[in-house]
Formats: sequence, C-alpha cells, structure tokens
Amino acid sequence: QVRLVESGGGLVQAGGSLRLSCAASGSIFSISTMGWYRQAPGMQRELVATISPGGITYYADFVKGRFSISRDNAKSTVYLQMNSLKPEDTAVYYCRMTRLSEFWGQGTQVTVSS
Repeated sequence: QVRLVESGGGLVQAGGSLRLSCAASGSIFSISTMGWYRQAPGMQRELVATISPGGITYYADFVKGRFSISRDNAKSTVYLQMNSLKPEDTAVYYCRMTRLSEFWGQGTQVTVSS
C-alpha cells in the first residue's frame, strides 16, 4: 500500500519561500507521475505542478516562475520549492501519486501573511 506524507508547510510572510516535501512508501515511486495540488477554504482543489517519471514538469500559470517541482527517486520524495509567495497561495497543499491508480497525502498547510 502506498503512503504519502507531506511536510514543510508553515506560516511565511509575503515574498518569502517554503520548500514542501512528500515522502512516499512503496516501490512504484520512480515510475509514477507526482503532483502537487492545493485547496483554499471554500475553493476546489487545483493543480499546482506535476513531474513525470522522466522529469518532465508542468506548472499552473499562477505559479510559473515562482514554484519549482523536483523529485529524488532514490529517496522516493518529491519537492515543491515555493518562492515569492503571495497571500493568495495560502492553502492546504497535497501530494498526489498517479500510476494506474491515484494516491493522496494528508496535506500540509501553507499560510502566507501580507
């Protein structure tokens, strides 16, 4: 069974940075697409970024140039480096693994103060 555990969230001032991590258990990490999603209060969950098994990345327009997704297959971990954070980036950030099925982490709260 796959388990995803996010960490790295917290409170930061606007313009600051945070680095989220998502550690995966199981043996399919290296062949899975990994993604970060976020959900703000009262809003639908939305895609932030994804990275393929081969390292191809995709970013939502609202984070392009500010966020960077990366993966370390040896550590079964995916990262989200978030720079130039804005108050509107405040949300719970979730990690998702996709390989035939999908798996989600429990989420980590990111709060950006103005």
